[in-house]
Amino acid sequence: MVNEPYAVCVYCSASVDDPRALELAARVGAEIGRRGWQLVSGGGNVSMMGAVAQAARAAGARTVGVIPKKLVHREVADTDADELVVTDSMRERKQIMDDRADAFLTLPGGIGTLEEFFETWTGSYLGVHEKPVVVLDPQRHYAGLFEWIDGLRDLGYANQEAIDRVVVTADLEAAFDALRPSY
Repeated sequence: MVNEPYAVCVYCSASVDDPRALELAARVGAEIGRRGWQLVSGGGNVSMMGAVAQAARAAGARTVGVIPKKLVHREVADTDADELVVTDSMRERKQIMDDRADAFLTLPGGIGTLEEFFETWTGSYLGVHEKPVVVLDPQRHYAGLFEWIDGLRDLGYANQEAIDRVVVTADLEAAFDALRPSY
């Protein structure tokens, strides 16, 4: 049996062209490579998703992209990935990404990114997995979301144990410390 490197699944935008977001994505990819880890991503080669993958490969990381057939052309599939898995559905895509990852990192994104993040976070809280769930948010992209979630806690709709299952940080090093494999 071949041992794969520690794998981090990164959720992020496949549509934004904000230079700060693209630079953050590139820094994340480079750090994954610097640590000798593997990247698992949504398999697109555009926007932040592409920047993470390109920087990870440039830094020596193995990259695995997982993309549904319907998005192959829309998100411009990352044909440079070391492994590109094309799925029949979004559900299959997410399951493969979940299975292949040892940890999850969320960067700025939209509805799709949030959906992936919430499913992973909920799975962690419910004990479906015990993998680290981290949000790297240096530009406070998700500030309003987490203020709202704190309000849910105050109203009794979310408990502190659930909230504590995710690490939210503005600092790259702190995010990678929280992603770190436990030996």
